[in-house]
Amino acid sequence: MATPVIMPRQGQSVESCIITKWYKSKGDKIAVNDLLFSYETDKAAFEMEAPDEGILLETFFDEGAEVPVLVNVAVIGQPGEAIGQFYPGSSSLPEKDMAADAEESEEKTSSVPVNTEVEISPGISDDERIRISPRARKFASDKGVDIINITGTGPNGRIVVADIENAISKGIRAPAMTVTSVTSEEFTEQPVSNIRKIIAKAMHSSLQNSAQLTHHMSADVRRLLGARTKIKEGLASGKEKHDITLNDMICWCVIRALKKFPEANAHFLGDKIKIFNTVHLGIAVDTPRGLMVPAVKHADRMDIRQLSAGLRSAADACRKGNIDPELIQSTSASFTVSNLGNYGVEMFTPVINLPQVCILGVCTIINRPADIGNNTFGFIPYMGLSLTYDHRAIDGGPATSFLREIKNQIENFEY
Repeated sequence: MATPVIMPRQGQSVESCIITKWYKSKGDKIAVNDLLFSYETDKAAFEMEAPDEGILLETFFDEGAEVPVLVNVAVIGQPGEAIGQFYPGSSSLPEKDMAADAEESEEKTSSVPVNTEVEISPGISDDERIRISPRARKFASDKGVDIINITGTGPNGRIVVADIENAISKGIRAPAMTVTSVTSEEFTEQPVSNIRKIIAKAMHSSLQNSAQLTHHMSADVRRLLGARTKIKEGLASGKEKHDITLNDMICWCVIRALKKFPEANAHFLGDKIKIFNTVHLGIAVDTPRGLMVPAVKHADRMDIRQLSAGLRSAADACRKGNIDPELIQSTSASFTVSNLGNYGVEMFTPVINLPQVCILGVCTIINRPADIGNNTFGFIPYMGLSLTYDHRAIDGGPATSFLREIKNQIENFEY
């Protein structure tokens, strides 16, 4: 029996998702766990794997379509199997729409529910929605055709490809402002992705709605580097099973400092400050889809090996697109670490992930001259630390003391 592919619910607050890319097409052979399509919520991006093997009999939505959660997106099965019962919105297709689907199939269209109604722009009310087949909609978008004033000749007045072709012959085009991408010899314009919009909104809101200030300090990392060398040697000899990174060690030190300065492990909520008794550590992760900040819950209850595994697991889940959406909400973490050291950044100003009150930026290691004792000077490896804090919640003195405690934890690290 054919198997439907359902748009999953990624978190209790998610009501719909946007399909960003199809990896498979109708008629393709599918194996279990093959990537079918990628999609985005208002918080993150994910990828959908095939739940069964067979042939991709039908896809019901195009790239860019916003699909309600728990709605059938596609069907996998064997050639000739009935799929009418899987169309979104009904257990079977009305005869008129089945005929229209056949018409679209003859034109080699992507088979999407033929009775789909597409809202053309935010300015169109619910009773002014335009009936248009998905293939016609895509064709109109590619050709820059304004479909608002086009009269459909398909079933129930639905606009089909022939209507778009007729409009082109009459010179109907969309206004310049509706064109989603422009390419010339000098530049290329691309539409902003959904997740990029989310990041932009969050960053702008953070800077606009808080009083952010950044303090910079450097820490001697000879102990960290010594521990890292010891770990590498242990891995090579087989004595060490856990690859503890410098970032793991830094996060470990940050957690120790947060336990001494709980006012930095907090959320500013306007009329009150929520101070956490446990550390939910957020870690900034650069992914192909954009910046994501998953939280490692109760990080202060872990030893350094458990913390390392938790950080690695969260980062991998973000890059693979299967992170729990609840873990990447800004309210999930109580404090965030953003490490740009691997990129060679010597100093930067991280932006707070509101409502958190602090974020630590970790910079690259630079050798600097310093007194190593007995009036002898040598070069010592120093790591830059940049603490951005919300001055509404913390004053400069406590923030500086907290940053100095992170420095002390790093300089006295033991493994």
